[in-house]
Amino acid sequence: MAVDRALGAAMKDPFVLGPMPTDGRMTTVDEHRTTAPLAIIFDLAADVERWTAHLSHYRYVRFQERRSDGGGLVEMSANRDFGAIAWPTFWTSEMSITRPGSPQPASIRFRHVQGVTKGMDVEWTFSPSKDGTLVRIVHVWNGPRWPLIGDVAARGVIGPVFVHGIASRTLAGLAHAAESRATDASRIEVSSG
Repeated sequence: MAVDRALGAAMKDPFVLGPMPTDGRMTTVDEHRTTAPLAIIFDLAADVERWTAHLSHYRYVRFQERRSDGGGLVEMSANRDFGAIAWPTFWTSEMSITRPGSPQPASIRFRHVQGVTKGMDVEWTFSPSKDGTLVRIVHVWNGPRWPLIGDVAARGVIGPVFVHGIASRTLAGLAHAAESRATDASRIEVSSG
């Protein structure tokens, strides 16, 4: 109990990342429809520290600082595979979580604060339907501050090759894990009923 109070006292208020910007020079959108219910896919997506257990392309995910909403300052690294070559990527993000059942729609927000993609805003949204959940990830960014080539690099390489390559694989992997978890939950309900 004392440990819980100490942890609670150490928690800071959630990051206030606000709505997604609409004026970025680079926008990527990745979507995946899963048969898993919103609660299951949301829990897997929000539990970023366990992504490496579900996603072979993620090298690590570590919190540098935790916030009271379950988000915080999180350091991530994932590989972007090019056949036999795995290109490592690294970034640190502020993360905030709006859980299902909140007055606002369920979402997970990130703002990259370190790495090549510093300044990138990311939003995961979850739309339930009768046959599952549509998960959508939007990345918005003005590109790196590289003279002459920053905009071209963002729109021509970083967004379509790296961001889309990693995000689409992340969505597919978490959807697969969520569907497996939903199937296991159904089996348990049937066998105990």
